[in-house]
Amino acid sequence: MAEIAEGGGGGGHKGGKKRAKKSSTRVDMTPMVDLAFLLLTFFVLTSTFSKPKVMSLVYPAKPDPNDPAVDQPKINNAITFLLSEDKIFYYQDQFYPADKPGPNGPTVLEETNFGPNGLRKLLADRNAYVLQRKEGLDEKLKKKQIQDTTYERLMIDYKKHKEALKVLIKTDSKATCKNFIDLIDELKIAQIGVIAPVDLTKSEEELMNAKLK
Repeated sequence: MAEIAEGGGGGGHKGGKKRAKKSSTRVDMTPMVDLAFLLLTFFVLTSTFSKPKVMSLVYPAKPDPNDPAVDQPKINNAITFLLSEDKIFYYQDQFYPADKPGPNGPTVLEETNFGPNGLRKLLADRNAYVLQRKEGLDEKLKKKQIQDTTYERLMIDYKKHKEALKVLIKTDSKATCKNFIDLIDELKIAQIGVIAPVDLTKSEEELMNAKLK
């Protein structure tokens, strides 16, 4: 702490003039340094570092345009969204063009929106496998029956399961960035584990243009 060192003054002899005593101040910084290290240690141990908020997207290999099966990829338990201007179209599972219809005929595009009974309900119904299991894990986590690491590992496994919904996203040159971002947000809310932005095929573009007319 602070100390005051006193020095002797003059004027001690007879008849001499007395002088004021001189003093010097020395501040001991050791306790302050100790306090600084204690505070630093406290904040380091009690701080929570923010984790990066990222969403993984799957980018499949670009198909060969000369491949005759390019318009008919084998897709099961999936939804393909087609974005154009402010419109959102979709079809489920495999695409069948008009010249190569499937068991139920050629693919028919459906239209949806970002309303509560639109895109969100559609994703919740189709991805019920993951969402139902997430509810069970949330309850166990709340009751501290499982650890955070176990929760995250199980959620990853559920999202990769064959019964979990997969989503493909395709856009034309008129699609807006806002709609694309809003769609990604809805997919995140619906706990979609596999999201793949892919190129729009010629047959899909023709079908979408017919809906836009």
